[in-house]
Amino acid sequence: MIEETAEKTCPAGTPPGPEREPAVRDWPVVDLPALRSDPLFDELLAEEPVTRIKLPFGEGHAWLVTRYEDVKQVTSDPRFSRAEVVGRDVTRSIPAPVAAQKASLQYLDPPDHTRLRKVVARAFTARSMRRLRPMVEAAAERLLDEMERQGAPADVVTYLNKPFPEAVVSDLLGVPESDRPALGALGEQILTADADGEARMKARAAARQVVVDLLARRRAEPSEDLGGVLAEAAAQQEISEDEAISLATAIWISGGHAVTNNTANMVYALLTHPAQLARLRAEPELMPQAVDELLRYVPHRNGVGIPRIATEDVEVGGVLIKAGEVIYNSYLAANRDPGAFPDPHTLDFARPPLSHLSFGHGPHHCLAAALARMESEVLLSALLTRFPDLRLAVRADDIEWHTRTLIRGPKALPVAW
Repeated sequence: MIEETAEKTCPAGTPPGPEREPAVRDWPVVDLPALRSDPLFDELLAEEPVTRIKLPFGEGHAWLVTRYEDVKQVTSDPRFSRAEVVGRDVTRSIPAPVAAQKASLQYLDPPDHTRLRKVVARAFTARSMRRLRPMVEAAAERLLDEMERQGAPADVVTYLNKPFPEAVVSDLLGVPESDRPALGALGEQILTADADGEARMKARAAARQVVVDLLARRRAEPSEDLGGVLAEAAAQQEISEDEAISLATAIWISGGHAVTNNTANMVYALLTHPAQLARLRAEPELMPQAVDELLRYVPHRNGVGIPRIATEDVEVGGVLIKAGEVIYNSYLAANRDPGAFPDPHTLDFARPPLSHLSFGHGPHHCLAAALARMESEVLLSALLTRFPDLRLAVRADDIEWHTRTLIRGPKALPVAW
């Protein structure tokens, strides 16, 4: 899977110092079966936790950081900039960047990043989550009613994992029913690794128009949902119109597509780990702890996410990252770092508390983390309560998984009860 370019190398197991740069590894980021963790991460964690990689697209190479403490350092150090990535053709795993404009929250640094987060945070307060939870629970029960009427076997992705988070994020944003199917399809196209630049641009443009129309309605009819918050903030010139559109679009895409696959992965993990499923059934009060362990355990994406650029020389894990160089960090690898999580490849609901990095770290920590946790808890609790004998209706090896996508997940998950 991994090939190395013949450049400067270090002996296996020897941490490279600032003057001894590791070889550049060609990393094709292939699809892996089910929830298998990328074996490259185990290799790097043991032998070369800060290495250099070349991904299938873009120019040059980049550093990759894998250890838990090093990832936390990179993601919280202001000397590593996301804004500097905009406009650079950096090595990456997809044909075109997911985003390439400074209006995107993902590609901002403080103080602009801080300004935008403060606006969005108004929709993610504890009070807002308490207000939203009954709506979330009602949505889960309504979808399970339909699944039960249809009868077993049923595809839980079709009946629950996909429509549930789309309904939740639509309620959060105030998206009308008529626009929800279109936005869902556009989100999937934007996050498909094989989509070419033109197709991705068309999908973004179409999604943008739906959001433009939503914000226009919210200016005419103010509300407390996130669409109303963003429309009001733009009207008061706290944020620009482009920023409001970018924020709403990003939240829709990540809140729908990502949660669909993450929760489907969680259901699959539970149904293929009978001891942990039995424990959760016997001790339902463990659900919050179980969701956090599932978030740590499930490899929710392929490859790595958004890179950063070093704005000055910084040492990470004993390696000198020079000003102007590109650096990626792997939250997935950090979540499987044996130095942070003993026996990291085991799903264990009794694991002592330690903050996983599935929602990121530092200034770019996911704003919607509380909502995503709540959705996962509600979905799993409702599903296991409704169907005490829930089980896979096919062999685990026969389940088909999405390929060439940024977010991993099963295409369908047939279950019986």
